[in-house]
Amino acid sequence: MRVSRLMLVTQRAVPAEAEIASHQLLLRGGYIKRISGGIYAYMPLMWLVLNKITRIVQNEINKAGGLQTLLPQLQPAELWKKSGRWSAYTAGEGIMFNLKDRQGRLLGLGPTHEEIITKIVGETIFSYKQLPINLYQIQTKFRDEIRPRFGLMRSREFIMKDGYSFHSNEECLKSTYQNMNEAYKQIFARSGVQAVAVDADSGAIGGAASQEFMVTAESGEDLILTSTDNKYSANQEKAISNATDPLPLDAGEPRIIDTPNQKSIEELCSEQLLESSQIIKVLALIALIDNGQKQPLLISIRGDQELNEVKLINALSNHIGRGVISVNQITEDQLQSEGLKVWPFGSIGPDFEDSHLMAAKHWNKKFIRFCDFTAAELKCFICGSNQLDKHKSHVNWTLLKGLQITVDLRKAKAGDSCVHDPNQILKEKRGIEVGHIFQLGRKYSQALEASFTNENGIQEAFWMGCYGIGISRLAQAAVEQNHDEAGICWPISIAPFEVIVVIANTKDIDQKSLGEKLYKELQAKNIEVLLDDRPERAGVKFKDADLIGIPWRLVVGRDATAGKVELVKRATRETKLLEIKEAMQELLQEIFASRT
Repeated sequence: MRVSRLMLVTQRAVPAEAEIASHQLLLRGGYIKRISGGIYAYMPLMWLVLNKITRIVQNEINKAGGLQTLLPQLQPAELWKKSGRWSAYTAGEGIMFNLKDRQGRLLGLGPTHEEIITKIVGETIFSYKQLPINLYQIQTKFRDEIRPRFGLMRSREFIMKDGYSFHSNEECLKSTYQNMNEAYKQIFARSGVQAVAVDADSGAIGGAASQEFMVTAESGEDLILTSTDNKYSANQEKAISNATDPLPLDAGEPRIIDTPNQKSIEELCSEQLLESSQIIKVLALIALIDNGQKQPLLISIRGDQELNEVKLINALSNHIGRGVISVNQITEDQLQSEGLKVWPFGSIGPDFEDSHLMAAKHWNKKFIRFCDFTAAELKCFICGSNQLDKHKSHVNWTLLKGLQITVDLRKAKAGDSCVHDPNQILKEKRGIEVGHIFQLGRKYSQALEASFTNENGIQEAFWMGCYGIGISRLAQAAVEQNHDEAGICWPISIAPFEVIVVIANTKDIDQKSLGEKLYKELQAKNIEVLLDDRPERAGVKFKDADLIGIPWRLVVGRDATAGKVELVKRATRETKLLEIKEAMQELLQEIFASRT
């Protein structure tokens, strides 16, 4: 391919809308073009990268027993309603684009395909003798992100590999899950990125176990917590740990203390000379349930801890046996619209009575009360008194009419000791999620009545697994992990070309002739080569070559008449002036070695 025919337009200035390096470089290098918020066109260079990643994925998944298919992007709402996910994915801040066809039937534009694949397998596979089956597809997905950002990292349209396995028993599912775990590790290694596997929450997909694959990068949206012995890693949403010990309160009798304008933990500690670990803070929240109900919550947690919303949603969902769409803090405006009197925010205690909900128009009239372990373990503490600007001091759970439902609700954080070994400490790093695997169990097969005949002739729901990789996200994550101040440094396995031949001066007959000769020789050797034959200044070409990040560069310049060329390794900027034969020999050796 010739740069003059590549439709390559690069930018020197950093695009205003690009916040992180990889997004900036993909735009500046002409790899992607923004069409609208969260919607990008993949330009020719990017399409070459995506195709290489796709081939790596296909190769490894096929070796692991996967069968490639292609499923419809338009999905009937009936299937999603049957699985119980339609409301969660479309109501409020749901991420599924949905529409009506000309017959008035509701359809969703697929963000994922559990329902479709379960329907297909349920109507196709009838006996345990036909199992296990592992199907996958690579196609465009759609998600109506509230805040699209970071280019392809969080976009509304993206390319994804999603796979689904079906089994006759849980042991077989776990075996395939482990096989896919190993296949994913191979995919990321072959793609030239450093990825770590971490325990993760299953989220709206559901299932008994799941694991994320994170490309470590300072710009990553996810916080990863890893033990100092590297035996434990988890996304912060899922991570567990031992909280630091609280500082005990000095001896004292239970009493009411005045706390004017002391609504936050920080204000209370400052004015009352307290430590945050001596206080129980109570959060008044409203949960939207997938059946449309609005459920008030009172959450008690130690003052020095933060609420993990994902853990709360999971605990609530398990408690009520239904899906939870969202959880938000209750505001004075919401109380007013419900016809309720103003609550003493900042002074609410764990024993805030249900009578405050009796006049609610739309909310359930009884709190669900959860208490984090850190709060439950306090023997004596400070908490709200349910009166504005007043708190209770030196109280305990007996005085507050007993403990509430006790669950793990806190965010684990760096510095906490580990559950598996209290001598180990959690440390943090940031990561970009590029893959996620799940043991779904029988959630979807039972909901959609997809079953097979087992060895005993009895109908049984399939055991299922789910396995996803963000193809377009992985491409940008590779850039985030492999760049310098001049541009992209593509891993050679996914680079759009392996080498770029730069003719420094196309007006020089010797340079142009040699450049064309080397270009054709490399093509004959089955090397993916790009020839910069533009009538531009050499400096412009060198800057563009650095920016687009082709792993190797052959520069045909003023030394061409002496039979020499420059060989440049993009990742290290190492430059050698070599005889033509020697340069070609070293280049071919490096490229062929990278392919093994």
